[in-house]
Amino acid sequence: MEFRKHRLANGLEIVAECNPAAHSMGLGFFVRTGSRDETPELAGISHFLEHMVFKGTPRRSADDVNREFDEIGAHYNAFTSEESTVYYASVLPEYQGAALDILADIMRPSLRESDFEMEKKVIVEEIQMYLDQPPYGMDDRLKQICFGDHPIANSVIGSEASVTALSPDQMLLYHRDRYSSDNLFVAAAGKVDFDALVEQCEELCGAWEASKPQRTTPPVAMQPQVEVKPNANCTQQYVLLLRDAPAAGDDARFAAKLLTTMMGDDSGSRMYWDLVDSGLVESASLGHYEYQGVGMFYTWVACEPEDTAANLARLHKLFEEAEQSGFKPEEFEQAKNKVKARVVLGNERPRSRLFSVGGNWLQRREYRAVTDDLEAVSSVTLDEVMQVLAKYPLSQYATAAVGPLKSLEG
Repeated sequence: MEFRKHRLANGLEIVAECNPAAHSMGLGFFVRTGSRDETPELAGISHFLEHMVFKGTPRRSADDVNREFDEIGAHYNAFTSEESTVYYASVLPEYQGAALDILADIMRPSLRESDFEMEKKVIVEEIQMYLDQPPYGMDDRLKQICFGDHPIANSVIGSEASVTALSPDQMLLYHRDRYSSDNLFVAAAGKVDFDALVEQCEELCGAWEASKPQRTTPPVAMQPQVEVKPNANCTQQYVLLLRDAPAAGDDARFAAKLLTTMMGDDSGSRMYWDLVDSGLVESASLGHYEYQGVGMFYTWVACEPEDTAANLARLHKLFEEAEQSGFKPEEFEQAKNKVKARVVLGNERPRSRLFSVGGNWLQRREYRAVTDDLEAVSSVTLDEVMQVLAKYPLSQYATAAVGPLKSLEG
């Protein structure tokens, strides 16, 4: 296993974890743009642009893009998040050049107005469909309740109003600014011919221009507010709790992962045994999500409406007990074993390693081997977990709820 990197003259970076023993490779363009980079007038444009990228280029029609990926047996897709838009393909090593050619080509899409108006209707229909499926949108609303106008609270998909108001000119300008050579990079993992990859990137992407786009990463100020949205169409009550947590650049993120595993993993955690296994709730979990400059502890609960107040009281008590009394050594060791197993099992395929290599470069501009993460998890102490819990107490949170209830009070 070898990590290699190279920067073209125009600023485009190429990073790869080369594994000669692999039988496949993952390859992708990681664009440093997402909902946190959007203004209110551009809400949803990153996700919209992801759709438009597959609508054809000056060299290929939309059908050509899909057909050529299929011809080389590629598993390909894309996604948009708060901080990135990623386009990727998993292929046999002999198709490295062909896959890169298609991916690089769609990074420079035609963005035809006719396609723009048609795809706008598709996205508006997608938004309307989601709104008919509670509890869709709870997480977006909860981030707004908790973090106010912080950019991390921006919705990835936007709203019907914001997407409808977008114009082709706005998308052209956004693409020029955010899909520049210094705001995206190529990542690869598996059986990669790195020297050939650099040559191919130089040929395909060397003429792209830089734009020096900016991203702000201001600190967050948590607001422990409560919002309940009655919905008579729901049969269950859905409740989300949110508070800030260690960010992507904070070494305490490993302690945060162990904390959420002990507290709210989907099996064998305190929340599981007390709430789920006992049959008091349909589901309950706690997770840690990390971004540049901000992290989040998300707690999810779904239960019968009439049991909501009692279940939330039990949950709050579990949080307070952890803050006051800590965790047992055997809980801690079990959590370490579970997290380490997930690190290994989640990184066995080249495509999985692609997202790990690309994600680390995107968030921290660093390379981390699987052994680095295993060592980081192993080195965490219970004292460090309790320090995270003291700095980010789980018993203090913002709340959003959707369901039959008008109030969460018993």
